[in-house]
Amino acid sequence: MTRERSPSQQIIMGASKPVFVRRVLDVVKSQLCWIIGTVYMDMPLKPNVLEDLGRDYSIPPPPPREKFHSDDDAVMLEDESGRVKLVGERLHSTRLVTGVIIAALGMETANGDFEVVDICYPELAPFKEANLSGDDSMEVDDCSSSEHEYLAVVSGLSMGDPSSGEAQVQMLVEYLTGETGGPDDQKLASQVTRLIIAGNSFSRVWTDNGDEGNENRPRKFGSAAQAKFSTHPNVTLAAHLQDLASALPVHVLPGADDPAGVILPQQPFPRAMFGKAAEFESFRCETNPVWLRIECDCKSKTAAQNGARLSTSSGHPVSLIRSVLVTSGQPVLDMYQYLPSPPSTHLSIACSALKWRHLAPTAPDTLWCHPFRERDPFVLGETPDLYIVGCMPEFGTQLVGGESRDGKRSRKCRVVLVPNFSETGCLVLVNLRTLAVRCIHFTVAGMVAGGTSSLEEQASDMQEG
Repeated sequence: MTRERSPSQQIIMGASKPVFVRRVLDVVKSQLCWIIGTVYMDMPLKPNVLEDLGRDYSIPPPPPREKFHSDDDAVMLEDESGRVKLVGERLHSTRLVTGVIIAALGMETANGDFEVVDICYPELAPFKEANLSGDDSMEVDDCSSSEHEYLAVVSGLSMGDPSSGEAQVQMLVEYLTGETGGPDDQKLASQVTRLIIAGNSFSRVWTDNGDEGNENRPRKFGSAAQAKFSTHPNVTLAAHLQDLASALPVHVLPGADDPAGVILPQQPFPRAMFGKAAEFESFRCETNPVWLRIECDCKSKTAAQNGARLSTSSGHPVSLIRSVLVTSGQPVLDMYQYLPSPPSTHLSIACSALKWRHLAPTAPDTLWCHPFRERDPFVLGETPDLYIVGCMPEFGTQLVGGESRDGKRSRKCRVVLVPNFSETGCLVLVNLRTLAVRCIHFTVAGMVAGGTSSLEEQASDMQEG
């Protein structure tokens, strides 16, 4: 009696040569092949439209789940012809969510499933060439010629939240405008060339329909807590943005908790809602997500160490353009619900999205997005130099890039997770020349009792992931 070999054994022994099958439903049983399609995760715990209908008819919905993942999940691969179920040990060590396009190597089993031996992702998209010329129509932003040039990023200010301290936001504004800290702090602040506010500038609005939903509200002495700070978060935020925009360029993105449309890509805030801050040309309301091109001067040696593309012109220093992709975190938070953790983390998921070449693969399945007929705006046609994800529960950073080729160092993308400022007091600074990252922490203790405030800097720059 002959024992049937698994697909992996056949590959090792050279028993068969894989062939490409264009349609997943055309796979021949017991023939080693590879197919291409879009992943669909069949998850029993995933939200469905019946829950939304039940909510409309006043049927109590089930409590929200932190994870959709369960042992009963099934991985499907589909194309225009149909859908096939993927099985095999290889899937247990693979990070997959709905919407990811992959190539799967394997063969169809006796019961009609496709046993996977190996999986291939699109991997990183090419980096954009940064060539400057007088006819270049791309709008870029000039940076100063100081020793270092930093991009400041903050998210989750949560203005109007009774449990958040406005004193921390005031310290942040004073730091970026050079009005606080010692000489070293002011020197570092002077090297900040731009600020990005990556979502959730306002706090989530608490609904008060009788006793419904009150169990989630902050409570004080057994009763619902009242706002302790500003009752006009928009006016307060506009005043802070006015101070910031007078000192440096400011980019503001909407987030999930902000008074903006929740469907991705989120449209910019109306400038008029920010009062006098809108009068500054340096103040910009952006979409979520948004691509930015930032130009800065860079020494040739430093740029070569980071694999950057440079452009030179006679009588001018070497110019380096950094492409920056910024989101307010909704895609990463949504994908996090699909995967078990550990081993998956918010940082590993953000890095995987670059290799999948898709910013929000789970949209529109579990993440709301606008319908697009011609093209998908979330497909990554290029890899950014800097990928910033705001409104994260914790800080994280990592360099993502391919292997060196022909003895040349490959270009890499710096992924940065920016935590909620209202919870961590963390301001992230990214060196535009070296892509090194450092954090500034603002802490306020005992302000009601006349306490003190302080700011702390991380011990050293993080050069590598």
